[in-house]
Amino acid sequence: MRLKLFLLLFVALVSHGEMNRTKQSVPVAVQEASKSLKEIDALKKKEEEARRKEAKIRQLKSSLAQINRRLNEESVWQKIYANHLTYTQIESKIKDLDRKIAKYKKAGARRYRSKIRELENSKAQLLERLNLLKDYRQNPFKTLIRPKKITEIPTVTNPVAIVNAFSYIKQLGEHLSRFEHEIRNLELFTGMLEQKEGILKELAELRPDDAEVKKALAQTRKELKEAQDALSLHQTALVVYKKRVDEIKLRLTGQIKEQAKKAGSIGITILVLLLLVILIKWLVKRTVTDNERFYMANKIINFSFVFIVVMILLFAYIENVSYLVTVLGFASAGIAIAMKDWFMSILGWLVIVLGGSIHAGDRIRVDKDGMRYVGDVLDISLFRITILEDITLTSYMHNRRAGRIIFIPNNFIFTNMIANYSHATLKTVWDGIDFTITFNSNHKKAQHIAKETAKKYAKGYTDITRKQLNRLRAKYSLKNTNVEPRVYSFIEENGIRISVWYLTNAYATLTLRSTISAEILDLIKEEDDIVIAYPSQHIYLDRAKGKPTLPDLSEGGEPV
Repeated sequence: MRLKLFLLLFVALVSHGEMNRTKQSVPVAVQEASKSLKEIDALKKKEEEARRKEAKIRQLKSSLAQINRRLNEESVWQKIYANHLTYTQIESKIKDLDRKIAKYKKAGARRYRSKIRELENSKAQLLERLNLLKDYRQNPFKTLIRPKKITEIPTVTNPVAIVNAFSYIKQLGEHLSRFEHEIRNLELFTGMLEQKEGILKELAELRPDDAEVKKALAQTRKELKEAQDALSLHQTALVVYKKRVDEIKLRLTGQIKEQAKKAGSIGITILVLLLLVILIKWLVKRTVTDNERFYMANKIINFSFVFIVVMILLFAYIENVSYLVTVLGFASAGIAIAMKDWFMSILGWLVIVLGGSIHAGDRIRVDKDGMRYVGDVLDISLFRITILEDITLTSYMHNRRAGRIIFIPNNFIFTNMIANYSHATLKTVWDGIDFTITFNSNHKKAQHIAKETAKKYAKGYTDITRKQLNRLRAKYSLKNTNVEPRVYSFIEENGIRISVWYLTNAYATLTLRSTISAEILDLIKEEDDIVIAYPSQHIYLDRAKGKPTLPDLSEGGEPV
C-alpha cells in the first residue's frame, strides 16, 4: 500500500516538473504557430482571389466574344464601321508611305531607286483599295441614315388625283417606317457597344498591363462616341421628319375629303340628270310613234346629256377657265388644220341632224371615186354615218357584192353626192324596165302590155306615193305629181326600145323588177306580132349570082 502511494507521489512530482517546463516554452510555440497560420491564410486568400480573378476574366472574355459575335453577325453597322476603320487604316498607311518616300528621295533618289519604286507600288495598291472604300470615308453612322427627301407634294384638285395622294401618303409612311427602323438598329448597336465597353473596362481593371485590352477599349469608346453622336442627331431629325410627315398627311387628307365631297355632289347632280333623261326618254317613247323621230329625239337627248355633263365637269375642275380659253385660242389655228376633217364631220353632223336630210333607217347612195354604195342608215354619230349595204340594182350592176358595213364621214355631205331614196315621208322610188322589139313588131301592143303589167303590180305603191306627195306639198313646191306608170318608146339602132317606169318600194326594187320583167316576157311570148330583138347576125348567099344579098334590118339583124 505504501509502495503504491510512493509511486503515485513520484509520478505527481515528475508530472509537476514537466508541467513547469512546458509552461515556460508555450508562449514561443504559440507565437510561431500563430504566425504560420496567418501566412497560410494569406496564401489561401491570395490563391482564392487569383482564382476568382481568373474566373472573372474568363467570364468577361466569354461575354466579350459573345458580344463581338453578335456585332459581327447581327449588326450591319459593325461591318460598315469595319470598312470605315479599314479606310482610315489604309489612309494612315498611305501617309506613312508618303513620308518614307519623301525621306528616301531626300537621302538620294538614285541610291534608293529600287526602294522608292517598291514603296510607290505599295502606295498604288493601297490607293486602289482606298478608292473601293471611298463611300466609307466619313462617319458611316451619319451618312448612311438619311430620311427620304420630301419633294413635289401632290395637290388634290380632282378625283383622279385622290389615288395619287393615297399612294403618296403610303410612300411617306414607308419612308418614315424605314427611317425609324434604321434608328432602332442604331440604338441596338449602340447598346451592344456600351456592353462591350463595360466588359473591356472591367478587363482593363483586372489586367491593367494588357495592351490589347486597352487598345480595344479605346477603339470601342471612339466607335461608341461616334454612334451616340449620330444617334442623338438622327433622333432629333426623326422628330422633325415625323412632324413634317404628319403635316403633309393632314393636309392631303383634308384635300381628299374636300374633293370626295365635291365629287359626291357632282355625282349626285349627274345621277339626277340621268334620271331626268330616262324620264324624258320614257315620255318621248310614249308620245312619239314614228321610229325615225324617236331615234332622232333619242340622239338629241343623249348628246345634250353628254354636253351638260362635260360642261359641269369642265367648270368644276378647271380653276382658271379664262386661261383655258386663251390657250385654246392660241392653239385653235393648229388644231383647226390638224383636225380639219373632224371639225368638218362635226359640222356635217349638225347639218344632217338640224337639216333633216338623212335619218336613221333611210336608204341612201354614196358616190366616191367612181364607187357607188347603196344601203340603209344604221346610225348617225358625231363623225360618221354607218350604213348596211343591201342587194340593190347598184350591187347587181356595179359592185357584185353586198352585206358590207359602210362608214361614211359626215364631211362627205359637203364634197360628195349622197342620194336619199327614202327622204321625209317618201318610201317609194321610180324604177324602170327596158326591152327592145324588132321594127316590124306591134310596138303599140307591146307598150300596152308593159303599162298594164306595171299598173297591176305597182298599184299599191302608186296609191302610197300619191298620199306621200300630198303631204309634201306643205314643205316643197311640187309641180309634177303624176304617179301612174309611164311607158316610152324610142327608135334605136337595132329596133324599138320600150321603157316602162313605175313606183316601187325603195327597199325592194329588185323584187318588183324581177316580177314585172317575168310577166312582160311571158305575155310577149304569147303574141305573134311582137318579137324581142337582140344582137344577131344573118348571112344571105346568092349562089346563082355569086354575091350576097342585103339582110333584112327589120328583123333586128346586123350586116356582116
